[in-house]
Amino acid sequence: MQQSIKVHSRLLDLSSPKVMAIVNVTPDSFYTSWGGFDMDTLLHNIQTMMEQGADIIDVGACSTRPNSTPVNAEEEWKRLASVLQLIRTHFPNVILSVDTFRAGIADRAIEAGADIINDVCGGNDEEMWKVIARHNVPYILTYAQEIQSQGEVKDYDYTMSHVLDYFQSRLDALHRMGVADVVVDPGFGFGKTVEQNYRILDQLDILSVLHAPILVGISRKSMLYKPLCSTPEEVLPATVAANMLALERGAHILRVHDVEAAKQAITIYTLAHKIK
Repeated sequence: MQQSIKVHSRLLDLSSPKVMAIVNVTPDSFYTSWGGFDMDTLLHNIQTMMEQGADIIDVGACSTRPNSTPVNAEEEWKRLASVLQLIRTHFPNVILSVDTFRAGIADRAIEAGADIINDVCGGNDEEMWKVIARHNVPYILTYAQEIQSQGEVKDYDYTMSHVLDYFQSRLDALHRMGVADVVVDPGFGFGKTVEQNYRILDQLDILSVLHAPILVGISRKSMLYKPLCSTPEEVLPATVAANMLALERGAHILRVHDVEAAKQAITIYTLAHKIK
């Protein structure tokens, strides 16, 4: 199992789980934990996330929530450009990830200081992997079967053998291109029913055969609030419970809105496993 990823000249040790903090600079995300998009608010919230223990800041400027219509590339970059510059100026040492499915945006983001590309479409943009290979940055590969179906849930066979085949073929292709640091993300909430999401969560440990770090992004998603007849704002306890299940099944990175809660879950998980 790969226990670290190379971020420029340093290694991010994944032998203990890490927290990726979500920063959405979009007006239409399904959940935003802070009430504004002005730069002072942004800086304050990133500072708070880092003080709470965020290991990676993941910035997204194009919502991929169900039934959303993605903004065009020009608007996505307009939202991102000043934010990336601001973060790099004020937090020069933070590990900065950019959440985008567009190769052109990824290219510009890396040039502007992004360390990692988080691609929720799994390389649907045929130029994406070329960009990653050229810049030699870590890449988050999402299981993204028909992710662009605008919220429509297709009747796919979400067995772990299917998920494994999806990842293995793409990992092989990325490695042939010289991309060494690939993190796999099973893509909870993207084009899957609640039952399909839980089937994958239950069998998450099977992904360990890929020998790649595993990222889990369950935070406040519909697989939590729909069964509880609740809302994204009300399911922090369910998020913590689901994240603990993911940790037990081998997750290396938790992508979350609530950093402090995730760090507490990791601390308790780590203490319990040290006793064994």
